Amino acid sequence: MRKLLVYLKDYKKETILGPLFKLLEASFELLVPLVIAAMIDKGIASGDKGYVVKMCLLLILLCFVGCISAVTAQFFAAKAAAGFAKKAKKALFDNIQKLSYSDMDKLGTSAMITRMTSDMNQVQQGVNMTIRLLLRSPFVVFGAMAMAFTIDFRQALIFVVTIALLAFVVVFITGWSIPRYEKIQKGLDALLRLTRENHTGVRVIRAFGLEEREKENFDQNNDRLMGLQKFVGSVTALMNPVTYAILNLSVVFLIYKGAFLVDSGELSQGEMVALYNYMFQILVELIKFANLILTMTKAIASGNRVQELMEYKSSMEDGSVTEFLNVEDHVVFDNVSMSYHEGAEDSIEKISFVAKRGERIGIIGGTGSGKSTLINLIPRFYDVREGAVLIDGLDVKEYNLEALRERIGIVPQKAVLFHGTIRDNMKWGKKDATDAEISEALKIAQAEEVVKGKENGLDFVVAQGGKNFSGGQKQRLTIARALVRKPEILILDDSASALDYLTDKNLRAAIAEMDNPPTTFIVSQRTSAVRDCDKILVLDNGSLAGIGTHDKLLESCDLYKEIYDSQFKKEGAV
Repeated sequence: MRKLLVYLKDYKKETILGPLFKLLEASFELLVPLVIAAMIDKGIASGDKGYVVKMCLLLILLCFVGCISAVTAQFFAAKAAAGFAKKAKKALFDNIQKLSYSDMDKLGTSAMITRMTSDMNQVQQGVNMTIRLLLRSPFVVFGAMAMAFTIDFRQALIFVVTIALLAFVVVFITGWSIPRYEKIQKGLDALLRLTRENHTGVRVIRAFGLEEREKENFDQNNDRLMGLQKFVGSVTALMNPVTYAILNLSVVFLIYKGAFLVDSGELSQGEMVALYNYMFQILVELIKFANLILTMTKAIASGNRVQELMEYKSSMEDGSVTEFLNVEDHVVFDNVSMSYHEGAEDSIEKISFVAKRGERIGIIGGTGSGKSTLINLIPRFYDVREGAVLIDGLDVKEYNLEALRERIGIVPQKAVLFHGTIRDNMKWGKKDATDAEISEALKIAQAEEVVKGKENGLDFVVAQGGKNFSGGQKQRLTIARALVRKPEILILDDSASALDYLTDKNLRAAIAEMDNPPTTFIVSQRTSAVRDCDKILVLDNGSLAGIGTHDKLLESCDLYKEIYDSQFKKEGAV
């Protein structure tokens, strides 16, 4: 948590002025009981109305100046806390963006979302409250005790004992609750993960009629989290009643002892009222301080989780090479094996092939055969466990990641569009793309008529997730987005599954006819999509079952022939 405080360095003025104005407000507040005591002993006792009026005006002045100081302190605290949260969130987001796919698989999306939202909000609130009250409350408590000593030493000892007992209660409950709040946040991670899975897979759940089972599963996790929150909350909630009890008993004892002192003339009525007011101030401030401690406890627990993610270093070291050679053997897989995080076995094993510059490489195989895994190694989303992936003669590990991925156009399996205009989405491929470049990419991707059919054309607003487009339209637009940058390597990861055969054929033909056509990797389960490729890789359970042209594989690869026959030969045909 301490390392997060570096993001307050640009708000040094606010973090200093905020507490100072709070201390100024507290100083005026500590003067109030003395003014009241003087009003009672000198004004009311002697019947001096002018003195009473003068003291009343002084009280109003103290109240007004204190209010101005409090508002000013609140402004500085809010500004510092909001600015701190902004910078910390940016740093956290930047670090998440640097993590590899393996790191994200290990951490989990739900955990990262919780730390960016719930945890950061807890930390921001903690910083705000700390700036406002961390100095003010102890200042008032010890200031009231010191002022009590100036009035009567014997009565002030009650303040000392009271504060010692309260400090013990606060420290004990705080120390107990911090690790429990960390468990609560971890439970929130699990609940968020379950919620995300249900929301993203709602159609599958309904298709299998498993709504009741998922509700029951959610209720169990939710009840478990609620039980932990109730248990921790019930213990931490003891802080307020225990402090109230201690303080009220102290007030009773203070009044009881004070009554004898006033009766004997050792203490004036005004001084007794002042002591009572100081005890009441301690009561109010310690309640505030107890709530501050609870807030800080939650903030520290959340801050530790945020700091843990912020300090998480990518397991993938970035390379330094930014220049690429024009090598004929454009992409080379040399005996490559790869396994996912905590994978029991390799997802792909001992894969070797060479893709010449400008070639079209088809990748086909059954579900789970390792097709997406293989092409994810080209832009280095994952690192190989064994072997090497070479681009232009160098291992991808030697290249700067940004420079490497700028030369690769990727169209993932799931077509994702972002909220904004079509033009904005196209510029994800190239920030400074002109309308002419975008139109050319749309034409190649067979998406030109999609844009023309929308009101305002490129300025048509895309709904979140592209929900105002059909599946085929989204796929064509995402292909166009990848083509805008005119990549040297184009990866189509089963990205034409929603297209009809004719559109798919026209798309592949348009890509092949481009000036300096990219080395294209076409991942598909349809042999019609890969039959015209220069080279086809047939994967079976992560291994290379065959490699060659369509005609060669029909003769030499039983798996490819089986896939082809299942798609093109009618039942009973020879």
